[in-house]
Parts: sequence; structure tokens; C-alpha cells
Amino acid sequence: MQPNKHLVAIVGAGPAGLFAARELAVQGVDVILFNRDIKPGGLAEYGIYPDKHKMKEGLRTQFRQILSLPNVHYFGNVLIGSQADFSLDDLRKMGFQAILVTVGAQGTKWLGLPGEDLTGVYHAKDLVYHYNRLPPYSTQEFEIGKRVAIIGAGNVSMDITRFLATSRMVDEVISVVRRGPAEVKFDIKELEHVVAYIDLSDLYNELERVRPVMVSVGQNPVDFHDFVMTALEKGDLNTSRTKLHMRFLASPTRILGDENRHVCGLEIEENTLVNLNGDSKARGLGKYSVLDVDTVIFAIGDQVDGSLGIPVKGSEFIKNPAPRYPVEEQSYELIDPDTGEPIQDIFVAGWSRKASTGLVGIARKDGTNGARIVLQYLTDLPETGPNKLIEIEERIQALQKPVVTWHELQQLQAAEQARALELQVEEFKYSTNEEMLQAIGIAEIH
Repeated sequence: MQPNKHLVAIVGAGPAGLFAARELAVQGVDVILFNRDIKPGGLAEYGIYPDKHKMKEGLRTQFRQILSLPNVHYFGNVLIGSQADFSLDDLRKMGFQAILVTVGAQGTKWLGLPGEDLTGVYHAKDLVYHYNRLPPYSTQEFEIGKRVAIIGAGNVSMDITRFLATSRMVDEVISVVRRGPAEVKFDIKELEHVVAYIDLSDLYNELERVRPVMVSVGQNPVDFHDFVMTALEKGDLNTSRTKLHMRFLASPTRILGDENRHVCGLEIEENTLVNLNGDSKARGLGKYSVLDVDTVIFAIGDQVDGSLGIPVKGSEFIKNPAPRYPVEEQSYELIDPDTGEPIQDIFVAGWSRKASTGLVGIARKDGTNGARIVLQYLTDLPETGPNKLIEIEERIQALQKPVVTWHELQQLQAAEQARALELQVEEFKYSTNEEMLQAIGIAEIH
């Protein structure tokens, strides 16, 4: 007879959720992983640039090892939320003793500018999902013109630039950066993929333009020039005529549209920099100009999804400022803003705790920390009998839709590997949920 165990639900099967599942499972906890997508991996599967095959396969190998653990029970194509397959209250009633939310930052962050609803305005995350073939984004149409403005200066903006230059082969990409060259967030590895597209003469003029402002706050424009030159030494060769321009000290103020409600320009305000508490901050100068572009892509980070049923403030869930189980002075616990009382049995980790923070290594650490906090919480709770796990699995399988388990995931992996071999390509991915379900012999229920 199976022994009694604690029973935990993890919502989200990206890196944070998967590594949390491993930490709980090796401590003897039964874990049920709920995943919105059919495949696990989250941004490790659908956020890393498509040609980074070695990195992706290394992560997939780790994830498969986790999913093969006897205490980990995977259910994909199952949505958790207020108006979904199961709500968080449903999970409580089903008998889960704790819930760890690791769904990432599924909400879209916008600036609220006039014109954001025009055709030709997109969020970077949607485009990343598109070229990484995540349903339904994989089949979404993106009307991208020849002159594209990207708002933001992080690694994602570089990935989008790379896609636009190598796949869409646009004429021009303009990176619009609120602050100066000293504060860009992309690293040299990501820059190397697009550095050959930079219009170096234009960059030199731009650095000269912002030099007085940078010097006034103790920054050296030469540092960014050297950064670019270093990237050029190892950078990829260009494969199109795309030109990358950078406009620093610029904030978007509105998006202009033509008579057909398509993007035809981006208005920006010129900024200066001021020192504030040891950091430089951008301040608008009230001077405006218009960039001649026909597409605008926001790469400004993400926010959590309020439809999960957890209180949200800004871009994050509201965390308990006085946690019962703090880790490195960070809270993984939630609070009800109406009552001021802690939400006892729900915890957050990964981008659900801190949106758009770090890559896979950070998510792994954060998921593991979240799991250790859950283990502390479970210490005072009785273990549940094996029948409870069976009842829950039966309840999940009774949903009026296909539910994908670890067994079906293995079938899907074999089907995609066989297809890649047939097509003589390094990797093959089905583009739709329907294709994936057909490949593993599960019919969609209508």
C-alpha cells in the first residue's frame, strides 16, 4: 500500500515550476503540475531564440528527468484561473494542501499610449512566442512593415531585432531607449547576433549627440562605443540589408496612424538625465519629434495575469511584506489587500514572484526556494492518504478536453523527433495544439 504523503499543486511548468517540483518530490511530497500549454518548459521552451538548439536540448533533458520522478504528476493543456478548467478554490477543495504558483508573467505590459490599438503595434512576448511556435501565437498574423521601432533595450529587444533582420529582412530597425547608452540592459552575447546591422556612422553621431548629457551625470560615451566594437569582433555576419539605428534619451509619447488605422509614425519626447539617489533618471524636456515607422514593438517587460484570481498591484501579485518564511529578505507569500491578512496556502515563485527577472538559472533558484518554503509550511500539516491523489487525478481526467500526461509527452517527443529525421532538420515542432494532439492520438473534444 502506498504511504501517506503531503500533496501540493504547482501551477505552471516553466523552469521555476519544474525545479520546484523536483525539490518537493525528492522530499517525499506528491506534486501535481498543471500546465496551460501541452509542452512543459515555459520560456525555456518558447522564449529562447530558435537556433539555440544545444541550450534548449540541455534544458529539455533536465526537465524530462524531473517529469520522470514517481512523485511528479504532469497534466498539460489544463488552465487554472477564475474562469478556467479549475480555480484556485477548486484546487483547495480537491485536497491540495498548498499551491505554488509559477506561471510566469503571462500578462502584457503596455504604456497606455494613444495609438496602441493600431494595426502594426505588438508586444515582444507575442512575437517571441510566434517564432518559437507556441500555439496559438504560432499561427497569428503579424503585419510587420519595412521600418520598425522597438521600445526597450534589453535582451528581448535584441532577439526581436535579430528576427526582423534575418527572417523578415526589414529595411530599418530603430531601438528607442528611454535612458542613455550606459544603461542598456542587453548583454554582449545578444548584441553579437545583430551588431553587424548597426549603422556605425549613425551610431557615432548619436553618441556625440548624447555626450553632453552623459558627461553631466558622470557617464563615458566611449564605453558604449568600445562595447559595440568588442561585439563586432565575434559578431555574426549580416544576412540582409537591414540597418539598426539607436535613439537614446527618447520616450515614446504616442503612435500615429493613417486613415486605415495602420501605424505611420511614432512620436518621441527627448529626455535628459538627472542624478537621483546615486542613480540616473530620465526626465522629459518637452521637445518632440516623429520617427517614420510603420510598425512598433514594445519590449518593456511583462506583468502577471490577474485572471488567476490572486490580487495584483502594478505588474506583480501582492506579496506579504512580513513573510512567515523569508528567504534572503524576499517574500514568496501573498497577502489579501482588503483584509491585510496573509493568504496561508498559496505561494509564488519565478516570474510570478518578480516579473521579467533573470533567465533560467534565476528561475531555477527561485523555484527551489519557493519549494523549500512550501516544505516549511507543510511541516505542521498531516499527510494525506493515497486515495486522495487518485481522486484528484480522476477529476482532472474527467475534464471535457484532452489532458496531456508524461506518457503522452514522451509520445509527442518521439513523433517530433521522427518528423525532424524525415525532414532532415535539427528540430521540428508542431505549430498547433491540434497537430500535437493528433500526433499522440488524443482527439480534441468539441
